[in-house]
Amino acid sequence: MLLVSTSKTKPPENRRRPYHHPNLKQALLDAAAELIAAHGPQSFTLREVARMAGVSHNAPYRHFRDKDELLAAVAAQGFERLTAAMQEAASRGKTAVERWKLSGHGYLAFALRWPQHYFVMFDAAFEIANHPACAAAGEAAFDALLRFVSDAQSEGRLLAGDPLPLALASWSAVHGLAKLAINQRLPIPPAEVLKFYDDHVAAVLRRGMAA
Repeated sequence: MLLVSTSKTKPPENRRRPYHHPNLKQALLDAAAELIAAHGPQSFTLREVARMAGVSHNAPYRHFRDKDELLAAVAAQGFERLTAAMQEAASRGKTAVERWKLSGHGYLAFALRWPQHYFVMFDAAFEIANHPACAAAGEAAFDALLRFVSDAQSEGRLLAGDPLPLALASWSAVHGLAKLAINQRLPIPPAEVLKFYDDHVAAVLRRGMAA
């Protein structure tokens, strides 16, 4: 009795791997995130995503026109998680200025937990304007930060005027710190990055923007 199939009897890939999946779209997003973590946002194909998800190589095309559309969906998911992380962290603040500071803590915590999404959100080579859902998710994340800044201004704790420059300054500082931490370019242990933000980065931002 033969225990190893020959090439003539081996079923084709699309018969061995299921086309349907109870939650195909999420399975593909999870598989893409794993591949991004291992190889970066560009060094894989949709066929590899399908193989990682355990579905046929045609299955991804049920939800995504091409790889860029899949990357945009991963980025959109990342922006949604980022907004949630900022809002959850900010909810612990008792004042508007505390909520603004804590939103930065949430931003950094998200980046450290989901670096694969962070890379796609800001480094993947696709045009975000061509993917409305991703663009909207990104705008919602920045709008959340803008509201935290505006509320702290209304409280009289941050400089009055247009909140946009203050939001951009806050974002730039935390984003830069996140990138340095993810790429292991900081001369401090990874476990102390959040404390470094709380004790130093947020303190500098607050003094510089104080009313």
